[in-house]
Amino acid sequence: MSKENRSNFTGKLGFVLAAAGSAVGLGNIWRFPYLAAKYGGGIFLLVYIVLAVTLGFALMAAEIAIGRKTGLSAIGAFKALDKKYSFLGWLAALIPVIILPYYSVIGGWVMKYLFAFATGNGALAAGDDYFGGFITQTGQPLMWFLLFIGITALIVLLGVEKGVEKVSKIMMPVLVFLSLIIAIYSIFMPGAMDGVLYYILPDFSKFSATTVLAAMGQLFYSMSLAMGIMITYGSYMKKDVNLESSVGQIELFDTGVAFLAGLMIIPAVFVFSGGTPEALGKGPSLMFVTLPKVFETMWGGQIIGVAFFVLVLFAALTSSISLMETVVSIVCDKCKISRNLSCLIVFVASLVLGMLSIFGYGIWSHITIIGLQFLDFFDFISNSVLMPVVAFLTCIFVGYVIKPQPLIDEIELSAKFKRKKVFIFVIKYLAPVCIVLILISSMLDAFGIFKI
Repeated sequence: MSKENRSNFTGKLGFVLAAAGSAVGLGNIWRFPYLAAKYGGGIFLLVYIVLAVTLGFALMAAEIAIGRKTGLSAIGAFKALDKKYSFLGWLAALIPVIILPYYSVIGGWVMKYLFAFATGNGALAAGDDYFGGFITQTGQPLMWFLLFIGITALIVLLGVEKGVEKVSKIMMPVLVFLSLIIAIYSIFMPGAMDGVLYYILPDFSKFSATTVLAAMGQLFYSMSLAMGIMITYGSYMKKDVNLESSVGQIELFDTGVAFLAGLMIIPAVFVFSGGTPEALGKGPSLMFVTLPKVFETMWGGQIIGVAFFVLVLFAALTSSISLMETVVSIVCDKCKISRNLSCLIVFVASLVLGMLSIFGYGIWSHITIIGLQFLDFFDFISNSVLMPVVAFLTCIFVGYVIKPQPLIDEIELSAKFKRKKVFIFVIKYLAPVCIVLILISSMLDAFGIFKI
C-alpha cells in the first residue's frame, strides 16, 4: 500500500474515536479495577492519571508522529527513519500478531456470557463451575471465537473509513453511555458508598513503589502502546489534524472509561463481598466468575448483566479491530498485495493461532510452556516481555538516534506543541528508566518472586 494510495481517517473525530477504541479494551475493564482495588484505590487512580498525562502522552505522541511522518505501518516506518532500526519495526509488528488470536478467544468468551444473560441464564452463568466447564470444552469456545473474529475481520475488510472509523463512531459513544449508566446504578446500590470513597479518595499512606509500578504496567496494557497500533493509525492521520490535542483526547477517553469501569465494579463488589476489595479477583476470574455472581444478587441484575457484557463486547471489538487493522496494514505494506487478500491471510493465520489458545484449556491442557497454558504464555510474552522491550527501544530510537526534533516538527505541522519540554524529558530520561523497571517487575512477577 503506497503512501499515495493509503487510506485516511476523514478527520480528527474519526481518528480520535478509532484510536481511543483501540486503547479502550479489556485491560480497562478487567485489569484496571482489580489493580485499583489492590493498590489503595484513590492513590492508585491519582498515580495512574499523573503517569497518563506524562509518560503515556509522550509515548503515544511519539508513535503517532512516527506513523504520520512516514505514512507507513511499524516495519516500514522505522526502516524509513533509520534502516539500522528496521528490526524494531519487526518486533513491534510481532506483538499484535501474537495478541490478536488469543484476544479474540477472550472476545468469544464475552459473547458467550452476553448470550447467557440475554437468554435469561444469568443464574446459570453465575455458577461456580460454569466458566471452567465452558473453556475446557472444544465446540462452544471455538464457535464463539469464530463469530467474534469473523465480525472483526468483516469490519476491517470494509476499510479504514467505512469500517474502522464508522464502527468506532458508533461503538465508542455507546460504550461511554453504557459505562455511565452502569456506574450510576452501581454507586447508588445500598452500601456501595464505602467502595466509592475507597476508590476515589487518595490515601497517601497506601502509596508505595509497587503502586507506581502497577500503574505504569497498566498504562502500557491499556493505551495500546508499543505494539505498532498507534504508528499504523498515525499513518492514516491527515497532516492538518492537531496531533497533540488528539493524543490528549484519546487519553481522556481511555482514562475516563477505566475510571468508570472502577466505579461500575469496585462499589458493586464491595457490596457483594461485605467491603473487601480483594474479592474482585484478577483478569478472567473478575469478568467471568465474580461479576456474574454480583449481577445475580442485584435487583435488575439480568438487565445490568446484559448491558455490562454489551459494553465489554464493544470494548473488546474496538481493540480487536485495531489489532487486526495493524497486522493487515503491515502485510499490505510488506507484501505489496491488496487489502482484501491481506485481510484473508491475517484471518486464517489468526484462526490457527487462536485454536492453540482454545485447546490449551481443553484437549491440549497437558501441554504447557514455562508452566503456562498457551493463552497465558502468549499474554506473558507479548505484554510482559515484548511490549516493554519495544517501548524502551522506541524511546532510545527517538531520544538518541533520530533525536526528538523530527517528530516535534511533525507534531507542529498543525499547531504549536505546548507540551514539547515534557515530551523531550519523558522520551529521553523518564520513560527509559520507568520501562526498565516495568520489565524487571514483570519478569519477577511472572516467576513468583515479586507479585503485581
